[in-house]
Formats: sequence, C-alpha cells, structure tokens
Amino acid sequence: MSSRHGTSAGRTLRRWLVAGASGDIAVVVNPDVKVENVTFSELRKILLGNRQFWPSGQPVTLIVRAPVAAERTFLLQKVYDMTEAQYRQYWIAKVFRAEATSGPRVVVSNVESVELVSVLSGAIVLMDASDVPAGLKVLQVDGLLPGNKNYALKQVATAAAE
Repeated sequence: MSSRHGTSAGRTLRRWLVAGASGDIAVVVNPDVKVENVTFSELRKILLGNRQFWPSGQPVTLIVRAPVAAERTFLLQKVYDMTEAQYRQYWIAKVFRAEATSGPRVVVSNVESVELVSVLSGAIVLMDASDVPAGLKVLQVDGLLPGNKNYALKQVATAAAE
C-alpha cells in the first residue's frame, strides 16, 4: 500500500542516512500505518501501551529490543523514565489488570526488528537511524526526522565505544 508519501519518505530517509543521522533513534512503523508525525507525548503514550490503536483503528504492535541493546537503554531512559526492573513490573501489572493483552514483542537485533515491523500491520519500533533500510516508514517526532539538530530522540554518545 505504498503511496507517494512512502516514496517521498524513502527519499527523505536515504537523504538523512547519508547526512549522518547516526546516534539518532528513529521511530519506525509498518508502511501501512497512516501516520506521518507524532508528538513526543503521543509517542510516549503509544510506547507505554496507553494508546493501543492508530487513528485508522489498526492495533499498535510494540516491538522492543532485548535488554542490553542501546535502543532498549535509550527507550527506558528517554521515553519510559524507568529502570529495567520498573519496566518489567510495569508491563506485568498492565497485563494483569487487563489493560493490555501482552507486553511488547522483544527482539534481539535490529535485523529482527526490521523483519517484524515489515510484516506486522501497525507495528512500531525504535531503532538506530543508521540501521533503517529503505522501504520502511520513519515517523517524524514533533515535525522532525532523525538528523535534525533539534530532533527529540538523540542518543547520548555512550554507544560510540561499541
């Protein structure tokens, strides 16, 4: 269901990857998601499982990297503002209270993230912008894409030593 927006986004994606958005975390969604931009507040609600459907009515499928991945650490610090233990307890309680049918799907690599977000309608994942392949949709956060100096999801340079 690619539209001209998807093609344009792909060109934009290639442009900012070439421009060196390394260190920025991209919000990547399945190309079927009919959203182009989210506010940081909306993104946080989605990732906390408080918003479980896209505006089109399609269910949100959260994909999260396994513990020790830089994207997971970033997610916990910047978006959730939780420790790993608090995060696990949060999702256990959310499922127990029937506020969610399950916690996020956990993947061990960005390759696995790409595979799942490509095939699961409504899927969303945070991943290093330099790992996003052409063909996937990157959402703007507060009107900005990775690579912009005011982009909200910039990683601190802790992963540079890897």
